[in-house]
Amino acid sequence: MFKHYFEVYKKFVETCFTQASSFRLSFALLIIMDLFFYFSALASVTFIFDYVPAIGPWSKDKFLFFVSFMLAVNHLHMTIVSENFWELSLLIRTGQMDFVLLKPIHSLFTSFFRHFRPASMLNGIAAWTLLIYYGIKLDLAALSWVLLPSMILTAFALNVVIEMIVAVSMFWIVEGLGINFLRMQFQQLSRWPDFIYGNITRRVLTIAMPILLIGSGPVRFLLDWKDYQLLLGMIVALVVFFKILLWVWDLGLKKYDSASS
Repeated sequence: MFKHYFEVYKKFVETCFTQASSFRLSFALLIIMDLFFYFSALASVTFIFDYVPAIGPWSKDKFLFFVSFMLAVNHLHMTIVSENFWELSLLIRTGQMDFVLLKPIHSLFTSFFRHFRPASMLNGIAAWTLLIYYGIKLDLAALSWVLLPSMILTAFALNVVIEMIVAVSMFWIVEGLGINFLRMQFQQLSRWPDFIYGNITRRVLTIAMPILLIGSGPVRFLLDWKDYQLLLGMIVALVVFFKILLWVWDLGLKKYDSASS
C-alpha cells in the first residue's frame, strides 16, 4: 500500500513541476516571497532584542533558533500542503470532490496532497542554513543534531493535522476564505514560544488546540533534554488529533452534497 501511495504522490509532484515550469515569473516571485518572509520573521525578533537582553528564559540565539525551526516547518508546509487548503473549498463548492471520492486511494490523501509547490521547495536551502547556523551558535549536542530532522517532521505532522481539522469545516460553510484566514492565524500563534502567553491562553493553546506544542515541544527538548514534557504532549496530541481528523472527515463527507445530487 505504501508503494502505491508513493507512486501516486510521485505523479502528483511531476505534474506540479510541469505546471510550475510553464509560469516562470510566478515561480520566481514565489521564491522571493518566501525569502522575504524568512527575512521579516528573523528581523522582527532581532529588532526586539535590540532593546531587551532576553525574552523569558531565552537569549537572542535561542529565540532565533526557535524561529529558524519554525521556518523549517513552514518550508515543508508551504511546499507540500499549503496550496491544497485553498483548493478544498473549490472541490466542495463545484462538486469536483466527486472525482476525488471515486479514486482508489483515501480521499484525505488526494484532497490535501494533490498540489505540490516546487518554488517553495528550493527555499529549503535557506531555511536549513539558518537552522544549522543558529544551532552551531548554541553548540547543540550531537544527539540533538541527530534528532532534529525527526523533530521537524513530527512538528510538521501535528501542524498539518490541526489545520486539516479546521479545514474540514468547509463542508458545512462551503466558502473557504474565512476558514483559511483562521487557519493562518493559528499559524501565527504557533510561531511564538509558549512562555510568552498568559497562563489561561497557554493552557488553551497547549491542550484544547495544541498549536503551541508544534514548536515549543521539540525546541525546548533539543535545547535541554530534561525538558521533555511538551514533547511527549506533542506526540500524544498527534495521535489523538489524527483520530479526530479521521472522524470529522467522515462526518464532512456525509454532509457533502455531490454535484449529481
